[in-house]
Amino acid sequence: MKHLLSIDNGTQSLRALLFTPDGQLLASHRVSFSPYESPEPGWAEKDPLVYWNAAGTACQALWDQGFSPEDVLGVAVTTQRGTVVNVDHKGHPLRPAMLWLDQRQATQLPTLPWLYRAGVGLLGLQDTIKYVQGQAEANWLREHQPELWERTHKYLLLSGYLNFKLTGQFVDSAAAQVGYLPFDYRQQRWAHPLDLKRHIAPILQSKLPDLKPAGQVLGHITPSASTHTGLKVGTPVVSCAADKACEALGSGIFKPGQAAISYGTTASITTTSRKYCEIEPFIPPYPSALPGQYNPEVQTFRGFWMVSWFKEEFGLQEVMHAEQHGLPAEVLFDRLIEEVPPGSYGLMLQPYWTPGLRRPAPDAKGAIIGFGDVHKRPHLYRAILEGLAYSMREGKERLERKTHQKIREIRIAGGGAQSDQIMQITANVLNLQVSRTHTPEASGLGAAITVAVGLGVHRDFATALKQMTRPGRIFQPQTAATSTYDALYCRVYRHMYPQLSQLYREIQNITGYPRSC
Repeated sequence: MKHLLSIDNGTQSLRALLFTPDGQLLASHRVSFSPYESPEPGWAEKDPLVYWNAAGTACQALWDQGFSPEDVLGVAVTTQRGTVVNVDHKGHPLRPAMLWLDQRQATQLPTLPWLYRAGVGLLGLQDTIKYVQGQAEANWLREHQPELWERTHKYLLLSGYLNFKLTGQFVDSAAAQVGYLPFDYRQQRWAHPLDLKRHIAPILQSKLPDLKPAGQVLGHITPSASTHTGLKVGTPVVSCAADKACEALGSGIFKPGQAAISYGTTASITTTSRKYCEIEPFIPPYPSALPGQYNPEVQTFRGFWMVSWFKEEFGLQEVMHAEQHGLPAEVLFDRLIEEVPPGSYGLMLQPYWTPGLRRPAPDAKGAIIGFGDVHKRPHLYRAILEGLAYSMREGKERLERKTHQKIREIRIAGGGAQSDQIMQITANVLNLQVSRTHTPEASGLGAAITVAVGLGVHRDFATALKQMTRPGRIFQPQTAATSTYDALYCRVYRHMYPQLSQLYREIQNITGYPRSC
């Protein structure tokens, strides 16, 4: 049997995954690593070789399990979004990768030509443009490490770096270009020289990789990549999308009325659309794994990271017990909240723990309100899960308003989808049937689907999706819980940010955090 190989590089681990042409996960190997290093407060960096070494280790482990690289038809790489790597002309990294979690900001911002300044002023977008310019890693590098920037031969996303290591070519997928880059999201190509994006993050075209649509062959495994990974020389490397787009594809989300929720480090709700649709003005939808299509998306930036935070800070008892008894820690955390009623006795959490561009605003902070003497650890944990579900409901409603399409089917992927409690809470908060994906490796499956279509295993994406995706366990909303959640969402949650926003601004003015551009 021939196999499809996905290399899925997340924030905390890299996974090599072998799939069959009907979407069954045959084998996997995960290599974990610390998410990032912080030489300075707010920085998030990682040596790119950590990712490449993890790719080699993970692939070699598959062959150690008895699978043969001779049976691999092709490989695709899907990665965390917005992580950038500066390399020299030989592809050697010049500095640590700057992760999507990095919060440093440029202060010496590129000056826009007067015509653009006038247009931006008329549209009232000065603060938005200033924010984006400050967040662009290239602008920070140009300001603080100008000699390194001059020595940069190519400025790559992590996907481009790994694709180079596999193929020896500076080429990447157009569907993977998510970040502060001069990328035309509508046309899914590098922006025209006169495009405003070229002035927001001025990067010479020569420093950027060539782009190919998802589903096309980028190149082939080189002898050095073969030695590192064990893959056969000449194995095709297929252009693939970023992890969230692959996750939506692997969830089977490709029709109007469908949405995918990802409970990963960033929680998000995503639809797939043939039409270009900005959920927030001038904030583009991301490229879909389906060529020429789009993924309108609403994010909660450090979404399921909050669950990891709770486990690290308050969950030692469950983590140690799980290790001692050989249980997944998630099982014990699910049990922790079994006796807590919906609504957590009024403990409400607003999950804006990292500032954003529009929703939440750059000055937003998280909040927990409604504490009483009845509340203990289980109530706090459930309030976190409910707060994330409220944010997904808010995102769902915004998607419906902007796309003019009612969402009637939701599939959930990511680490959080493996918890029955989280799945049930989400169904209750949304008052909608939800299902988890049939495999927990939805983003890897999306990459495998791309390989299958790109190499002709399936004649097109519609056929591949029909053959390779299907819903897993289904969760129905529970009437008693939905009424409680609806009242709390409408009468409390939706009012929390408007009521607290002025206090957030005062906190920012007094403490200097979050720092303005």
